[in-house]
Amino acid sequence: MSRITVPPTGRGPDTAPGKARLRRPIVEMPKHLIGEVARLGIGRKGTIPLWYGESDVPTPAFVADAAYVAMRVGETFYTHKLGLPELREALGAYLSGLYRRPVAAERVSVTTSGMNAIMLALMAILDAGDNMVLVDPVWPNCEQSALAMGASVTRVSLEQLNGVWQLDTQKLLDACRAETRAIFINSPGNPTGWMMENDQQQAILDFARERGIWLIADEVYSRLVYDRPVAPSFLDLAEPEDPVIGINSFSKAWAMTGWRMGWMVTPVWVTDALFSMIEYHTACVPPFLQKAGLAAVTEGEPFVAEMVERCRAGREAVVQALQSMDRVHIDPPRAAFYAFCKVDGMTDSLAFAKDLFLKTQVGVAPGSAFGPGGEGWLRLCFAQNPARLETAMQRLADYLKVR
Repeated sequence: MSRITVPPTGRGPDTAPGKARLRRPIVEMPKHLIGEVARLGIGRKGTIPLWYGESDVPTPAFVADAAYVAMRVGETFYTHKLGLPELREALGAYLSGLYRRPVAAERVSVTTSGMNAIMLALMAILDAGDNMVLVDPVWPNCEQSALAMGASVTRVSLEQLNGVWQLDTQKLLDACRAETRAIFINSPGNPTGWMMENDQQQAILDFARERGIWLIADEVYSRLVYDRPVAPSFLDLAEPEDPVIGINSFSKAWAMTGWRMGWMVTPVWVTDALFSMIEYHTACVPPFLQKAGLAAVTEGEPFVAEMVERCRAGREAVVQALQSMDRVHIDPPRAAFYAFCKVDGMTDSLAFAKDLFLKTQVGVAPGSAFGPGGEGWLRLCFAQNPARLETAMQRLADYLKVR
């Protein structure tokens, strides 16, 4: 079912002459509900934090060492706006090895986080009054970024058929209208672990080509897949000039969440605009961080394999535990590192998550953080130490018995 979110109009709650004010979409931007729960326990001893999307594994030493060496030899100045040439070349080679079609380095732009890449893409595409169609449940930053541009957002929800998350492709295409400028798809998906296959991607790509609509493919979980080496991607199918923007990040597969580095793959002509946008926005990604990213891409396959196996073990343990609990339902995720579970009788997932933490010190994300379709659900990140996950599942089971 589609839901349209339209940004409020006006310049703020106080419009008196001479009063400095903020734009209303910024003033009325809702609080981040995951953060509402996390604030109860960040830094608190004994907390089991399953709320945010990161592993408890620190960045591997070979990546950190590359940044340290670069800093020590003085690579601390402004640098190439689109990224170090050697990193762009390495990313192009990395992606060309993963997907059916080659990706030229000239199509790659390095960004200050995957989130920065999303913001740059939406700034380049959306005018006030434009529309973006979004597949949900989804990470809340995607919708809020579009609303901040003055665009409207139409949500098309995944459906559960026989307990399995699925997308009705025709419903997605039917949601597009004259003012639609972009379709945003996060696959593999946060929070559901749903994953789009190439046949659906091809149908959507054909539609986007015909209508001149941009496809923004958020693929930051593309390597965290449990039945194949890499998730299906629009980069498998897209020609270099197709209206596709691929978004990715170093955060997940290489345990680099705090480093804040990502990249974009676009048509070559878009990189000219990105050069200027990055210049005006962040100037560049620090060169010593880019050297860490270069090490991750060129030397990191063994670590990625270890991360996938760690997440696979966490997935099996958490899914098995949740399936054994009364009132809990889960579609085992095919990718990413989240368990998204429905709890019978839960009508306020934020209040539930807060109460759960206060009584058990287990931190989870409320499903309502991911849109109206997420209410009644909870998200747990299972990229964690097995002993920690076992304790968390036992505490959750005990809590549900008395709730």
